[in-house]
Amino acid sequence: MENLLGLLRIHVDKGVNLAIRDVVSSDPYVIIKMGKQKLKTRVVKKNINPEWNDDLTLTISDPHLPVHLFVYDKDKFSFDDKMGDAEFDIAPYIEAIKMHLEGLPNDTIITKLQPSRENCLAEESKIVWKDGKVVQHMVLRLRNVESGEVELQLHWIDIPGSRGL
Repeated sequence: MENLLGLLRIHVDKGVNLAIRDVVSSDPYVIIKMGKQKLKTRVVKKNINPEWNDDLTLTISDPHLPVHLFVYDKDKFSFDDKMGDAEFDIAPYIEAIKMHLEGLPNDTIITKLQPSRENCLAEESKIVWKDGKVVQHMVLRLRNVESGEVELQLHWIDIPGSRGL
């Protein structure tokens, strides 16, 4: 862990218009993977517009690794059904943190990222200064599924004694 840069807290806010995988609804949860790390939100029962409001924290050593997001429908008696996936790059967010900004007015926009064929953004993603921290808001359009988006925010946590940014 000598290359540890810090922690990335991913606030998995909610899902919007997720696919139906049970008879009339789904029991969705999210898995976040980065390298060998794998984290999971709680299951929200019978809801295609779930509000998870879960914080998942990754240790960051290589900011160039993509973060993969998978949505599944929890099933009791069979394998969980896939409900789509997405990935995102944290490099622009890390670059904004490396600017070591201080004392900006709340909600100052540092960077904007546009949706493109090379990313899973459903709409413009803003990296902003909020309450003395750099925060990125994003809405990811799920791939390999008929519909669905996941909204999340990125927050950086410095670790005393780490290499840091």
